[in-house]
Amino acid sequence: MQPEPHGPGGGTATLTPSPFSLFDDAGSYAAAVDTFLAADAPTSVPVWTGERTDLAAAAERAASLYGEVRRPAPRTHGVLLGPDTLPDGLSALIAPCALTWLDADALAAPLELLTGTADGTPGPRTLLVAGLYEHFTVDLLWPLVRAAARHPEVRLSFLTGRDAASLAWFTAKQYRAPAADVHEVGLFTGVDRGLSRDGIHLRNEAEVATADVRAEMLGTRWRRLMLQGHGKDDSINLADFTVCGLNETVGRDRTLVAPICATSTCYKPVDKLIQLRDVRATEVVLSSCNNSPFADAAVYDPKYQLMLNAIDGTASDVIGAITVHASTRPENIVWTEAALAGSSSVAALNASIGTSEPFPAYVQFGLGDDTGDLPELPAVEPEPLFLTTSARLTAYLGGGLLPPNHALRPRLGKLAAKVEGQVSRRDLAVHQERGPVLRSLKDDLQSLDMAVATAFVKDPENELSNAYAHFGERSRIDLDGVTPVRCQCGRPAERYTRRALVPTALDTEGVVCTRCGDVAFRLLDSPSLLIHSEDGALQGAANDVRVAVREARPGILRLGLTFASYGRAGCTIEPELRKVRIAADGTGETTFTLTLSPEIPPHGYYMTAFAVQDLAVSIARRNFGVLSAADGD
Repeated sequence: MQPEPHGPGGGTATLTPSPFSLFDDAGSYAAAVDTFLAADAPTSVPVWTGERTDLAAAAERAASLYGEVRRPAPRTHGVLLGPDTLPDGLSALIAPCALTWLDADALAAPLELLTGTADGTPGPRTLLVAGLYEHFTVDLLWPLVRAAARHPEVRLSFLTGRDAASLAWFTAKQYRAPAADVHEVGLFTGVDRGLSRDGIHLRNEAEVATADVRAEMLGTRWRRLMLQGHGKDDSINLADFTVCGLNETVGRDRTLVAPICATSTCYKPVDKLIQLRDVRATEVVLSSCNNSPFADAAVYDPKYQLMLNAIDGTASDVIGAITVHASTRPENIVWTEAALAGSSSVAALNASIGTSEPFPAYVQFGLGDDTGDLPELPAVEPEPLFLTTSARLTAYLGGGLLPPNHALRPRLGKLAAKVEGQVSRRDLAVHQERGPVLRSLKDDLQSLDMAVATAFVKDPENELSNAYAHFGERSRIDLDGVTPVRCQCGRPAERYTRRALVPTALDTEGVVCTRCGDVAFRLLDSPSLLIHSEDGALQGAANDVRVAVREARPGILRLGLTFASYGRAGCTIEPELRKVRIAADGTGETTFTLTLSPEIPPHGYYMTAFAVQDLAVSIARRNFGVLSAADGD
């Protein structure tokens, strides 16, 4: 049993004279098409309804949407599927929609078909595929859709319908331009909370829960309308409202699966059902999963399908999703800009979602009349600093490097959650002005860098100083990357890279000297250090130690110097920590004063410089000998 809101027309028909002439019999229709195509200035487009009362009601509703008769801009090439299944008049009305018609066999080589090499006329093409919905099958058309997605200069469109009468009605709408006073752009989304934009009629996820969506949608004449929400090929959910694909006037195939309303009432509130066929719009964008499936890939009987119901309605263009996809804020933004600019909805949506899906998500039914340039796509690639920071936080927090009670864990965890959200496609689309977001990250990193550097000053042998041994145990040497270099002592050394085996370790670079041993460690894409000093000094002497920084990010870096633990009590280093400004070329330097006490035992020691930037701790060591002051005298 079907509830009353499914009834044809839904009370939305107008009294405006119809720009379409309706015919029940094929013979009269064919004659009317011939007359229409031959006329210099026809005023009414012939439609064969095949006694379909729902199509007659749709033509009445469409009267206030369309204005003058215009020939559709033809595609360069067309393919007509199952021409023997169509009445003569319909084939004749479809014919002007393409300049050159090819046999269906041309679909077997989709790339050649789209680029023109199939018939020796190379060059990008625009292509129309027309025919009954039953002929729109996966194996036939999916390769074509995929090939078109790889060639953005190619424009692919479809004309279809559940039967010849639906196709005749859809084709007739291609011959009418939208009325000059139909300009409203609308977007209703059940999944994008917080979306806002001036210049359109917008209801976001929060608003569809409180607004009278049904009254707004049915009470407006839409130039372009996007409906976004969860659903299948039979419905789109907008909070308690449901955009419904059921056409109760067509027959059901009981061998196919049907939604629950086929045997019971709708699972959603009946008074909040919105019959898609009743919506007055010249273009409808269905942005949900599987709302426009191939005929042999549908979940439900065509009687219940949204795309077919939209074609049976007023729209001359229907943009639908042929499979699953995850459209979100970037697609909503780019579609809105495209709609306001008069550019192609399907091209804008596919260009945007192509950054997150491995296949084209949207296809166009109808020829469209959009001529505007595509809007600039929202930037959805995060800055490298966000990704570097996230990788380091994952390694520090996810593995066993830091104990559970480490003092920095709460702050590191808070930043990890913040960065994770800021690299999502949705957040990137929301915050297109990236300057403040990036500055906030740098401020967070500077604060944490200071905390890490201070911890090194208090205890140079802390958990983070052991990071290179910890990561090294979970890595392997990249033998192809071992490079001979010279140590600062002048002797041969080797620079090498260890590649992490697990996400909780990081790639590291080290330098090992034949005399000095390990002289440098750093994370990849972090600063490198060189210590410039004398090789040794007498007891009681003061020594200047210059530390040079290379390959750092321009900005601020924290730099410190420590002495070997077994000689630390016999010397002082001033200052303990310095803030170094890194130039645009990634370089900087500073100087420390190492003062040896007269009592420090003469011995072989080493100095360690450490730099902290963006949570990376870079380390350099230099051997340093203390000579007896008595021997020096």
